[in-house]
Amino acid sequence: MPILGLAPSSGPTKPAHFNIEKVIRPNILALHPYRCARDDYQEGILLDANENALGHSIQSSSQIPLELYSSLDANLHRYPDPSHDEIKSRIAKLRGLPSIKHVFLGVGSDEVIDLIMRVCVAPAREKILITPPTYGMYAVCAQVNDIGIVRCNLNLSGSEGEGGEEGRFSLLVDPIKEAISADSSIKLIFLCSPGNPTGTSICLKSLRSILDYDAFKGIVVVDEAYIDFAGEGASAVSLIKDYANLCVMQTLSKSFGLAAIRLGVALAQPPLIQVLTNTKAPYNISTPSAHLALAALQPDAVQTMRDKISTLLASRDKLKESLSKLAHLGVGQTIGGNNANFLVVPILNRETGAPDNVRSNKVYKTLAEEKGADEQYVVVRYRGGEPGCQGCVRITVGSEVENEMLIKKLERVLATM
Repeated sequence: MPILGLAPSSGPTKPAHFNIEKVIRPNILALHPYRCARDDYQEGILLDANENALGHSIQSSSQIPLELYSSLDANLHRYPDPSHDEIKSRIAKLRGLPSIKHVFLGVGSDEVIDLIMRVCVAPAREKILITPPTYGMYAVCAQVNDIGIVRCNLNLSGSEGEGGEEGRFSLLVDPIKEAISADSSIKLIFLCSPGNPTGTSICLKSLRSILDYDAFKGIVVVDEAYIDFAGEGASAVSLIKDYANLCVMQTLSKSFGLAAIRLGVALAQPPLIQVLTNTKAPYNISTPSAHLALAALQPDAVQTMRDKISTLLASRDKLKESLSKLAHLGVGQTIGGNNANFLVVPILNRETGAPDNVRSNKVYKTLAEEKGADEQYVVVRYRGGEPGCQGCVRITVGSEVENEMLIKKLERVLATM
């Protein structure tokens, strides 16, 4: 059954063992997308969508930045553009993709995660594969959608991994292949690169090995929320041209500093993008979010983003050095690849020198709930319950002042435990 809205392709699909029409659920392939009012016309006297013709009720004196209010004032009572082609065009250019047909926009990456599960994986019958420790929403969305979960841990030991990778939290390709061969109901594989909470980038050679594995007929989803912190050559977007069974997720939340607007991105070959477009809610990206996204994707704003990344990477290295100076108080060496805007560090038992979940959790709570006269509350993330992360806290790289406050307070708290 052809994908509605997609012109037939004359070229062969790569890899040859993949057929997207056998991955997408039949009811989704047969779906006729909801046709919304703005799909047809966006100009003129718009009397087709039952909007409020008298406009919105927000006063200019309300607590809204004047610049944003002025740009949106005439549009807030109208439904947003359902496609946002200009945003897609700027993202395609930024990521080196040929057209907007390779770009899908979602309400954060979480909408993309949920949507791709719903279009590919049959509830109560089929499964996804994840590689703990990893982003928790994969499992949450699977449970919400009544989808089974197969878990293949990353390399937790720190020894050499498969596919030429080295070190802790690298991808173990052979166990993933074994799981795929043992269970044909696995439709999606979710990989996080750089990992959350690991901070480790996936080796593209390992990713290729899974994409080329002819026993797997499904789609590999690579979550690249932190990719702009990982350096040149780390992104799997470079593989999209060769692999129809690859979907790369990105977001404006991290490197662009726009977590509040909830704009996520899926990058893939046009057939999968068309299926996601056919299935999404009609007006999923709001007009205020779209305006801010367009502003963030202007060339000067992109350069500012890159400048801030450089600053954060330098701060990350400085923070790592500062944490190492607290070794005498039971702060272990940072673990993982340190390829994101955070560090993962174990808190050790001062007597045994082993990672200590009890002490780590106590440090986490004390930092967030107690403060001295010249201190502020400092909130990090306890990750000791994740595989391979015993005793660990995850620390986002802050501003220079914030990092200094963290180290000062952490030193005091650790000295009391």
